[in-house]
Amino acid sequence: MKKRDDMTFPFEEYERRIAELRMRIAQRRLDAVVITDPENIMYLTDYQTTGYSFFQALVVPLEDEPFMITRALEESNVFARTWVEQSRPYPDTGDAIQMLLDALREFRLDDKRIGYERNSYFFPAYQQDFVHTRLSKGKLLDCFGIVEQGRLRKSPVEIELMRKAATATEAGMKAGLEACVPGATENDIGAAISSAMFKAGGEPPAVMPYVTSGPRTMIGHATWEGRVVKPGEHVFLEVGGCYRRYHTAMMRTAVLGELSDSMYKAQEAMKHALDAVHEYFQPGMTVSDADNLVRNIITHNDVGARLITRSGYSIGIAFPPSWDEGYIMSLKQGESSILEEGMTFHIIPWMWGVDGDKTCGISDTIIITKNGCESFFSLDRDFTVKPEKNAHTLSAVNTTPGKKKAATDTVTDTNTQEDQAV
Repeated sequence: MKKRDDMTFPFEEYERRIAELRMRIAQRRLDAVVITDPENIMYLTDYQTTGYSFFQALVVPLEDEPFMITRALEESNVFARTWVEQSRPYPDTGDAIQMLLDALREFRLDDKRIGYERNSYFFPAYQQDFVHTRLSKGKLLDCFGIVEQGRLRKSPVEIELMRKAATATEAGMKAGLEACVPGATENDIGAAISSAMFKAGGEPPAVMPYVTSGPRTMIGHATWEGRVVKPGEHVFLEVGGCYRRYHTAMMRTAVLGELSDSMYKAQEAMKHALDAVHEYFQPGMTVSDADNLVRNIITHNDVGARLITRSGYSIGIAFPPSWDEGYIMSLKQGESSILEEGMTFHIIPWMWGVDGDKTCGISDTIIITKNGCESFFSLDRDFTVKPEKNAHTLSAVNTTPGKKKAATDTVTDTNTQEDQAV
C-alpha cells in the first residue's frame, strides 16, 4: 500500500478497512477476493470513475499486495486517487476477463480459493461462467457481503463526510421549496435544487432530485418532465445530496394553496412517525421492529394513504443508478438483523394516495448513536404552505398532533420569489 495524504480519508482509515476485510477473508477460509462492486472498490481504495460500466476489479489477497484490473483509460484513477501500487490495464480491443485470469496466474492465485461477488451487477453471469471454466485448478466461491459488513457501520470520519453531503441536501431542498410557486415548471424547481446543491459544495448525486406535482406525485420514481405547477396543487420533492460519493436524502412537500384537513393529517402522521423514530430507535432494536414502529403509525390513518414501500434503508456510498444501500440493509418486516451504532438510514414514512390522488412525504437521514439516534438535518419538517393570492408564508408553531395549528406570518416578496423560480 502506498501511503499518501491526499485521499478522501486519512491513510489509516484505508489500512483499517483492508485489515478488517482480511480478517473476514480468513474467517471464510479464502486466499483472496475479487471485488467488482464500484461502491466496495471505492470504500477500500478511494477509487472512483463514471466508467464503471467497463469491467473493473480489485483483487485483495489474504497476505500479498492488492492489485487492480481496469480499462486502460481508467488506470489514471488508480494512480491519481488510490493507495494501490499494482494494476493490470486492458485496452478497449482487449479481453477484460482474460486479463483478470492472466493476473491471477501472474500473482500465483490461480490454484487458490478465490472469493467473488456473485450477485454483483458489474460481474455478469457470462463472465463468471468464463472464469469458472478457465480457472480449473482453483475454486471460485461466492463471498457476497464480505465488504458490505464493514460498510454498514460508518466510522467517525465517514459521518463527518456525510454531514457535508447533508449541507448540500438541505441547501437543495430549501431552494426547491422556494421555487415551488404556481406557474413554475417542474424543470424550474429541479434546476433550483440542483444549482443550490452544487453551490453548497455538493457533487453529482447518484440520482438527480425527484420533483413531481399534482397528480404526477402518484407515479413512483418519476421526476421533472416540464409540467407547469398549478394553483392549489402540491409538489413532492426528494433530494439526495452527495459529497465524495457519500449521500444523505430527505423528502419534503409544498402546498400551493390552503392546507386541507387530509393533507394536514398526513403531515402530522409523518411527523409523529419521525418523532417515534427519534424516541425509540437505538442499538439492539431489530430491523423488523423498527419497520413496524413506522409502518403502524402511517397505516393507521383515515385519509386513504398507505406506506407502499419499506420504511427506510441504509445510505452512504453510492453510484448511479441509486443513492441507497438498501440491498445491504432495508427496514422491512420479517428482518431479524439489529440496529448498531454507526449505521445510517434514510427513514421514509411517506404517504401514498392521500384522498386517493396525492402522494406526499417528509423523511429524515439518521445515524444510530450509542444511546439512540440523531438527524443529519435541521430543516423544518412541516409542509411549506403558500396560500393563493397571499404574500405570506405560513410558518407553523403548534406541532401537537390532531390539532389545527396556529401560525405566524413571515413576510416574503412573492414577486421576487416567482422571478427567481421561473
